[in-house]
Amino acid sequence: MEFKRVVVTGLGTINPIGNNIEEYWNNLKNGVSGASPITRFDASNCKTRFACEVKNWDPLEHFERKEARKYDPYAQFALVSAKQAILDSQIDLETINKDRVGVIWGAGIGGLQTFEEEIMSLKVENPKTTPFFIPKMIANIASGCISIEYGFRGPNLTTVTACASSANALIDAMYYIRMGKADVIVSGGSEAAVSLAGVTGFNSMRAISTRNDDPKTASRPFDKDRDGFVMAEGGAALILEEYEHAVKRGAKIYAEVVGGALTADGYHMTAPDPEGGGASLVMKLALEDAGIQTTDIDYINVHGTSTGLGDIAEPKAIIKTFGEHANKLSISSTKSMTGHLLGAAGAAESIAAIMAINNSLVPPTINQFELDPEVDPNLDFTFNKAKEKEINYALSNTFGFGGHNATIIFKKFK
Repeated sequence: MEFKRVVVTGLGTINPIGNNIEEYWNNLKNGVSGASPITRFDASNCKTRFACEVKNWDPLEHFERKEARKYDPYAQFALVSAKQAILDSQIDLETINKDRVGVIWGAGIGGLQTFEEEIMSLKVENPKTTPFFIPKMIANIASGCISIEYGFRGPNLTTVTACASSANALIDAMYYIRMGKADVIVSGGSEAAVSLAGVTGFNSMRAISTRNDDPKTASRPFDKDRDGFVMAEGGAALILEEYEHAVKRGAKIYAEVVGGALTADGYHMTAPDPEGGGASLVMKLALEDAGIQTTDIDYINVHGTSTGLGDIAEPKAIIKTFGEHANKLSISSTKSMTGHLLGAAGAAESIAAIMAINNSLVPPTINQFELDPEVDPNLDFTFNKAKEKEINYALSNTFGFGGHNATIIFKKFK
């Protein structure tokens, strides 16, 4: 079977450092942090009192009041970012065959805020919830809502692989188009877990930073004094399209999706394989899927969460995978600016990789003060300042609790 080519023809996002693609990229390249004190709820009694929230967010600017009440914030972020991407792609919604347009979305948690609100108000003696409780909460509802909004009747599903969810969704979308099962797929992810339950839960695991004195420097991947990731929220969407279909309608093409892979660590519920075995395997398989060599990769947008174990394991995996070429790669963790968008991270970081390709610019890893001595100092992490560089191939890594690993590779479209 001859696989079809897959290209990216639309982008959209709403995240802590940008409510659209232009704003997102400008802040990425300028090293702007999205961390600030939490406003979503009263966090005064929490160990962590800051997060990377979406700024200037008013759902009533995007939805009618009655409609907004039907959606958890994670679904609102999904609909807004998907709308941006669809508009950016300039797909003619009147003439396109909607039977051949799908939605494959990623969410690690889903409607956590709705779940929290309903459970906290539930009374044993008179148990009642709103009729929207279940449909607002379930993780798959965002992909359903996007398809309903536009009448898309193609493949529709949601991937739930923790922080690898939206990268997983993009890879699945690539496979469906390759195999001729769809012409266009709206893919990406969204998350809205900045809530009392979300912050407290990650605090209990000692997974998130408690650097309340200076939130903007809290996400510091690979730094000796890092103390956990910074919670974030938002959504990111990409339009993946079959190449001939895109060319026929005269679409602009941002990049080609040439490879992807999924693996498991098979090691621990939350900790990564300390030697980066699963991470190395997923990168090798993605390179094989793309039909390219390690020396073809110019830039890696790493998972780089600012956690103690993860930031040591991933560089080991890169060295294990790329050998001598590892020292010639440009690497950066954009989570140093956006925080960790959990299930939406893979899509947001894929957009960062695509924009890096199109602008020949590697975004920085900010908040680097002193490199962890366990991290190889010969790797180029693009610390603190963006760097101009011709990028033909960019690779994006996303890993999740449960040992889920996802790698996707983009190629400059020529």
